[in-house]
Amino acid sequence: MKEDDHSVENFARYVQGFSTEILGEVSKIIVGKNDILELLLVALLANGHVLLEGVPGVAKTFMARTFAGVMGLDFKRVQFTPDLLPSDIVGSMIYNQKEGKFQFNPGPIFTNILLADEINRAPPKTQSALLEAMAERSVSVEGITHKLDRPFTVFATQNPVEQEGTYILPEAQLDRFLFKLNVTYPEKTEDIEILNRKLGLKDIDEIKVDVKANKEQIREIQDNIINIYVDQSILEYIAELVNKARKHPYVQFGASPRASIALMIASRPLAAMKGRAYVEPDDIKALYKPILNHRLALTPEAELAGYTSEQILDEIIKTTEVPYFDPNELPALQQAA
Repeated sequence: MKEDDHSVENFARYVQGFSTEILGEVSKIIVGKNDILELLLVALLANGHVLLEGVPGVAKTFMARTFAGVMGLDFKRVQFTPDLLPSDIVGSMIYNQKEGKFQFNPGPIFTNILLADEINRAPPKTQSALLEAMAERSVSVEGITHKLDRPFTVFATQNPVEQEGTYILPEAQLDRFLFKLNVTYPEKTEDIEILNRKLGLKDIDEIKVDVKANKEQIREIQDNIINIYVDQSILEYIAELVNKARKHPYVQFGASPRASIALMIASRPLAAMKGRAYVEPDDIKALYKPILNHRLALTPEAELAGYTSEQILDEIIKTTEVPYFDPNELPALQQAA
């Protein structure tokens, strides 16, 4: 794909049509949750991972399975339990009697979409088995590195930590997730719609969708999304928002530079999904809470006062000046035109 203005605009329109088709098909199965579905697609196109938190039964697993089906991707699910071992995820060396040598037996992590179900029910040692795969898209066993197929995305589900038998995810693990999304109960009207859709099914977990994409299409978008323009004023806005979160009196430990980078990376597919060849401030606003809400450690005083990360981030968004932004005055777009 050429890197002139017209090709980037065409690419953005292509991504817009692609995302409309994908989300439309997913919505035939999933009732509501439109904002979460959009962010799941952003994460996939941005080559990121998502942590879905919510009580059991609110369709966290169902969403991941549906996305994989619609996008024509391989899908595997691992149920995280206290006795799960790292080798149960990444694989292990097994002795082949016929050949008289050990050979690698790949684990379920070798897929396109891995559902790490109830990730916080396994101890930190097992959780850490995902770190290399999430960061480097590879797995090392017995000193040998095995590359994962593209695309590769982890959708992890998590029960609220107040529930018994759960382990809090280490900060290093949390930081690997592009988004943390809270999946809440449906509204009454959504409950009725869910019941109507399940009324004629023999299997209530049945998923019947049309495949609307393939691996090659997703790889192409991932490879070309870097051409979406990010202005210097947007980068300064990102830095201002992240720095304000670090310096907030109720924040004990703020977000690392990885959060700033995540905002920039995720803003590009979101802009393209809106049909734009450039990122604008509203894209950053929409992504700010999902990207930072799991990266802040609050002070004891904040917890005593009942403050949450989302409340602090809302306050920062409202009190931070939005940069003046006119797409017609962007130097890169003017030059291309």
